[in-house]
Amino acid sequence: MQDSTKYLIHADFTANGVVERNDVVGAVFGQTEGLLGDELDLRELQEGSKVGRVDVEVTSEGGQSFGEITIASGLDRVETAILAASLETIERVGPCRATVTVTDLEDVRHAKRREVVERATELLADFEAEAITSHDIVEEVRQRLRVEDITEYEGLPAGPRVAESDAIIVVEGRADVLQLLQFGIKNAVAVEGTDVPEAIADLSRERTVTAFLDGDRGGELILKELAQVGAVDHVAFAPAGTCVEDLSRSQILAALRDKVPYEAVDEGSPAPIAATPEASEDEPDEPRAVTSGGRDVDAEVGTADAASASSETVEPVSPEADGQPSPEAAERSPGEPDDGGGDASDDASSSTVAAHAQAVVTEGTGTVRLLDDEANVLGEGPASEAFALVEGADQIPTAVVLDDTLSQRLLDVAAQRGVDEIVARQRGEFVKQPTAVRVRTIEDL
Repeated sequence: MQDSTKYLIHADFTANGVVERNDVVGAVFGQTEGLLGDELDLRELQEGSKVGRVDVEVTSEGGQSFGEITIASGLDRVETAILAASLETIERVGPCRATVTVTDLEDVRHAKRREVVERATELLADFEAEAITSHDIVEEVRQRLRVEDITEYEGLPAGPRVAESDAIIVVEGRADVLQLLQFGIKNAVAVEGTDVPEAIADLSRERTVTAFLDGDRGGELILKELAQVGAVDHVAFAPAGTCVEDLSRSQILAALRDKVPYEAVDEGSPAPIAATPEASEDEPDEPRAVTSGGRDVDAEVGTADAASASSETVEPVSPEADGQPSPEAAERSPGEPDDGGGDASDDASSSTVAAHAQAVVTEGTGTVRLLDDEANVLGEGPASEAFALVEGADQIPTAVVLDDTLSQRLLDVAAQRGVDEIVARQRGEFVKQPTAVRVRTIEDL
């Protein structure tokens, strides 16, 4: 009956005499029999397991008996209430007069619900203490991926692409490598202190090196030693007083994008590096931050010529060289060569190269033209044969004007031959751009 119990009937009784438990049970069954019909007869209900046993507790004192009657019911609320009310019709218990009063109809399910709520609260508290959020899951997976990706190069913490990449990023410690790995940059290697290892020094002579260091005194010392024992092509610093490992993705990419050639770094205070105004107008240095997808992306932009020029001592120049044309120059048509002698300014030379660029590139001739230092034509041919013309030129050209896309192969041979400037229709994708060759497009002119 306990499994189907819904309600408990609680009733108190008082008898004017000494009675026992059997007397009370007999009175309950005897005096309610036939009172409510067959469907609510207590015996029938008990046999059908609709009502449980009648529990009685009796105490006697001073010639009277007191006690409590408890009956478990599986009936609905209405039938249970009717059955409870029938108990109050009992007038005698044994030989004694008695009164019965129903004190409570207890909903067993309500008590169970209360227990469920209390237990559920305990379980939820334990669950919340051990639960982890989606953010925690993402961070844990990302951390494991970063740790799995980090490798070693000659015993030093490094990204997985350091051994095979044409360009590397030198940082200070393992935490910096991990931070760059988190944002997909896999060609970083750490020096692990101010004492630059020989392996890093040797590697820096073979690759395009960007030193990406903390904005503190330690970063300056590492840069100086790396430049002494190895080779540094470009320099980038974290903001003053911060470390690379503390930077966000946007800050890291901005710092790499604003890198400058090592020659442009003031030895007295290299940390506050920023792109010069002229840098935005010249050609960008192609950054080589290698992403998690295994491809090179534009993570840093430099301006080798403009930044290098900013570190040189400015010599006094003539009014024409300073951009203020003389009356004679004002009468000449734009692009007309200056016949004023051998002291022609850079502007006059650039104007002459621009005239060749206008004739070759703007007109869409599909050719390449080699020029000497006075802008005289050394050779000309189809743009597709530009590599062979530059490589086989008897006299080293000072400038090359190309009506085609400038390729890495042509840029490399031009640097090897000592060409100072290349003007092309557009730039190609460069893995490494030599700082000795100035690259411009027709749009730059």
